[in-house]
Amino acid sequence: MRAFVEATKDRFIDPAENMNKLITEYRASTDFTKLSKDSTRNYNRYLDQIRDRFGKMSLVAIQDNRARGKFKEWRDTMADRPRTADFAWMVLARVLSVAKDRGRINVNQAQRGGRLYVADRNESIWTDEKLEALFAVASEEIKAAVIMALWTGQRKGDLLRAPWSDYDGTHIKVKQGKTGARVKILAGGQLRDLLDTLPQISPVILTNKRDKKPWTPDGFNTSWSKAKNKAGCGDLTFHDLRGTAVTRLALAGCSVAQIAAITGHSLKDVEAILDAHYLGGKTALAEEAIRKLETFQSSQKKPEKKKPA
Repeated sequence: MRAFVEATKDRFIDPAENMNKLITEYRASTDFTKLSKDSTRNYNRYLDQIRDRFGKMSLVAIQDNRARGKFKEWRDTMADRPRTADFAWMVLARVLSVAKDRGRINVNQAQRGGRLYVADRNESIWTDEKLEALFAVASEEIKAAVIMALWTGQRKGDLLRAPWSDYDGTHIKVKQGKTGARVKILAGGQLRDLLDTLPQISPVILTNKRDKKPWTPDGFNTSWSKAKNKAGCGDLTFHDLRGTAVTRLALAGCSVAQIAAITGHSLKDVEAILDAHYLGGKTALAEEAIRKLETFQSSQKKPEKKKPA
């Protein structure tokens, strides 16, 4: 009887019940519709690839142990682009995870696939020297984006969408597209000077150089890459400005909670950035700690008593 059931199980499966159907259902789910516009665009790119490669794979085949090997073979075709391969695998795993959660399948064969890309961001902070090199060659529009990133610690997408209506002359409000978190940041130093002098020629604060309109993601990325490469900083990214902002705030003596209140990170994420990802900042923090220790010890020394004549 077991052999009969195993041999005939596919006869009772609707051929329309396949990966195509799971992708369609995923795109209609709140797990997908609540994604930001940038995430939606990125996910769709890989959902289309998954559909092209595995669209006709039945639900029975998707749950078979051998499917994991097929999925890994597909990821290996992108092994020369490890970050792309990891993202593609993540999207596949997400589709199957949502399908499993909704009772469509019983097992997710793409769960815990491991990563091909291992980033070493230990030295990935924008030092004062590298910022000076960037500012020496960057356009005023790129400089404005960098200043906003350094003084707010926000993601690139949120900064490019920030409207003038979120700046009241003293504070700038940001609603983070990725997490939905809302932060209100005091505009200080360079940021205040920038916002008070930048012409309001668009509803959005940051505009491009050519026609003074809001940046498109591709347009900004192109101009940004040209500027940082010209400055000799091609190994650094715009996202590294977010981590640099965390490090700068820590060097200024801010607590983890204070930093998180500005950047919107969780307390755990702030600690992780300072602990693991920004070695250059950690070195500076260590030096500052020693200076504080020296100052403290000097203050504790008691004056020597003069011996009576």
